[in-house]
Amino acid sequence: MRTAPEDLRPFADRREAGRELAGRLHAYAGRGDVIVLALPRGGVPVGYEVARALGAGLDVFLVRKLGVPGHRELAMGALASGGVRVLDEALIDHLGIPPDAVDAITREEQAELERRESAYRHGAGLDVRGRLAILVDDGLATGSTMKAAVRAVRQLEPSRIIVAVPVGSREACRDLARVADEVVCARVPPQFAAVGQWFRDFAQTTDAEVQSLLEAVGTGPPG
Repeated sequence: MRTAPEDLRPFADRREAGRELAGRLHAYAGRGDVIVLALPRGGVPVGYEVARALGAGLDVFLVRKLGVPGHRELAMGALASGGVRVLDEALIDHLGIPPDAVDAITREEQAELERRESAYRHGAGLDVRGRLAILVDDGLATGSTMKAAVRAVRQLEPSRIIVAVPVGSREACRDLARVADEVVCARVPPQFAAVGQWFRDFAQTTDAEVQSLLEAVGTGPPG
């Protein structure tokens, strides 16, 4: 795991974060086998800057957090493209969340995942088989969403999976290092509460922005 824990400045926005993150991935620039897979929506502006700097293809990889009933910001798991579901069984048991509640939230998030799949691209995504896949998001809090993405991408048979984020909790970055081939966290603050606190501008990324950035690098639905 490559980190820079000494730098505690917030990023201006996701685009600036992507440019800094790209600098930490310069060893992969100019390689024809690299593909950047950005997690919508917030990961796409970051991934766009990484892909542009590396001269790599950009695509989205869809993942949806499964939030705890009544506290949806707290992740009890995640869904990813390809039918992968990752659950935090210990948390679910601790909170006494019944299986039917987990399944209800799964159905809701599956519907949103499919809506975004339709909105962001027409047809199949870029081919990952045999390529070096760099999975990008705007940050890691619990890491459950990214973990689901790594598991799903493994099924597509890439040569290697790198998780790359501008900022993440120490626990999440270490946890992801157990499932990805490499983890690059540009900043790992000693005190971490939420991803958004490390960006001066953390406004929600829109579907229109995602589509525009994908089209700018030749990926996504036609204009």
